[in-house]
Amino acid sequence: MEFVNEFTVPTDIDTTWRTLIDLEKVAPCLPGATLEEVDGDVYTGRVKVKVGPITVSYRGTAELIDVDEEAKTARIDAKGKETRGAGTANADVSAKLTETDEGTLVHVVTDLTVTGKPAQFGRGVMGEVGTKIIDQFSERLEELVLSDGGAAGGEAVASGAAAVGAEASAEGAVSPAEPGVAAPAATGPRKIAPDPSRENEALDLMEVAGAATIKRAVPLVAGLALVAGLIWWLTRR
Repeated sequence: MEFVNEFTVPTDIDTTWRTLIDLEKVAPCLPGATLEEVDGDVYTGRVKVKVGPITVSYRGTAELIDVDEEAKTARIDAKGKETRGAGTANADVSAKLTETDEGTLVHVVTDLTVTGKPAQFGRGVMGEVGTKIIDQFSERLEELVLSDGGAAGGEAVASGAAAVGAEASAEGAVSPAEPGVAAPAATGPRKIAPDPSRENEALDLMEVAGAATIKRAVPLVAGLALVAGLIWWLTRR
């Protein structure tokens, strides 16, 4: 299933771009998502989805690919599997940023394939659910971008001061490493410590899709009422 969504972030395109491609920061903006590990450009995490009384947990990876800073376009390839079941969720997400008078327009195209319990929702319902999820995501992203923009100046001053201090300390410092022996480089995946301030609750599909589900059920209810009426009329004859 392919879905197209757009939202506007009230910041300049460069600020929005820097935040959007930082998946470590952006992941908690997605309802139900938690990032657990980073290995290069591959991000591992989980997404919790509630379908009525049932909670389905997916664990998988997201990889940032085809990143074009000049064109301000990027693709994310995400793959997940139920931790207790055979259901899967795969998404190919393309994003393009365009500067506007209001800020930055983010155009998102998602090619989604879902199996298992959440697949019981049809394309129409999934489309409406997807739009509401994007709305929640854009609100959180806006807060994140604005907070990053406000902190940028302070961070620049702090990093400058730290650099001066580091240079001063380095003058006369003696390296403990033996001559000809290089310090070991950090390799392998990096674990992400949980951030209680950005704890993400499970995405409740029934809550998000409630109105849409009822809307889709109206024709079915009307059809059943018509059949019941015909049966009643025939039995009266």
